[in-house]
Amino acid sequence: MRWALIGASTIASQFMCAAFRAAGHQIVTVVSGSADLAARFAEANAIPACTTDLAAALADPGVAAVYISSTNEKHHAQALAAIAAGKHVLCEKPLGLTLAEAQQMVAAADAAGVVFATNHHLRCSGSHRAVRDLVASGRIGRVLSLRIFHAVHLPVTLQGWRINDAGAGGGVIPDITVHNADVARFLLGEDPQTVVAQSATSGMGQGVEDSAMSVWSMPSGAMVFAHESFTHPFAGSGLEVHGTEGSIFARGVMTQRPLGEVELVTAGGRTSVPFASDDLYTVAVRQFARAVAGQGQPAATGHDGIASLAVALAVRQAARTGTRQTVQYGATA
Repeated sequence: MRWALIGASTIASQFMCAAFRAAGHQIVTVVSGSADLAARFAEANAIPACTTDLAAALADPGVAAVYISSTNEKHHAQALAAIAAGKHVLCEKPLGLTLAEAQQMVAAADAAGVVFATNHHLRCSGSHRAVRDLVASGRIGRVLSLRIFHAVHLPVTLQGWRINDAGAGGGVIPDITVHNADVARFLLGEDPQTVVAQSATSGMGQGVEDSAMSVWSMPSGAMVFAHESFTHPFAGSGLEVHGTEGSIFARGVMTQRPLGEVELVTAGGRTSVPFASDDLYTVAVRQFARAVAGQGQPAATGHDGIASLAVALAVRQAARTGTRQTVQYGATA
């Protein structure tokens, strides 16, 4: 396929450009609000064209799909414009600033008959898929709890609006809690029902939270604990799934690269679990292309993006109010 990039972002330059090309696709243009940034991005990433005119890029009949990685408050309008132009859409998370925005985007894509996907990369990781398979096969019995620790130190290159601009969708909750919500849904196959939470601003930025902890109740009775932060340089990341017959320890797996290790612990002892080392984003692009060809669904659908946003919004509201919140998914989750 031929792609237009909407947003001259770090994730696009560091991961997605290579993923599109590894999947055999072409990037024909990049769109940015800054002509200078667009030109520098195009040159650095060997993209033949650049523009500040979204409508012009979408008018190109050779562009089949768009990848949206602009700041969060722009996703909604840009996605609706792309869908109206008949383009398939792969959108970064969170899909929008509100649940209504996300629902409108997905409903518009459904009505137009185009593929809409959320770029939740972690479910494309071999490690996460191996953990999901262990859970689904009953190797640890009935799941009792899931602990996700995803407290990292946000690199200077990714700071800015993420730590200072609430209007652009900044904060650790829309940035990382949405990922953890998708991980929980992917691994356990069920949606969080209620959440309690606390958040903190510990000095990295201003106006948005940079750390959060929350506990989620699941329909099965399992509990999920999630910890997100921008300010922890040495914490490490990973997840643990504990069941009646065993536990799974996955260390270093909350990452954009196919790294880490997975260990299964049961009454029979400890076992190292192998997993595929494919690039996460290339897996996502290839699955997206198969969906466009009518062969299944993308790795994370628009409806998955709505659900992860709904959980994150509930966590933020719970932290702000100090009260338990019921996750409001609407009719599309």
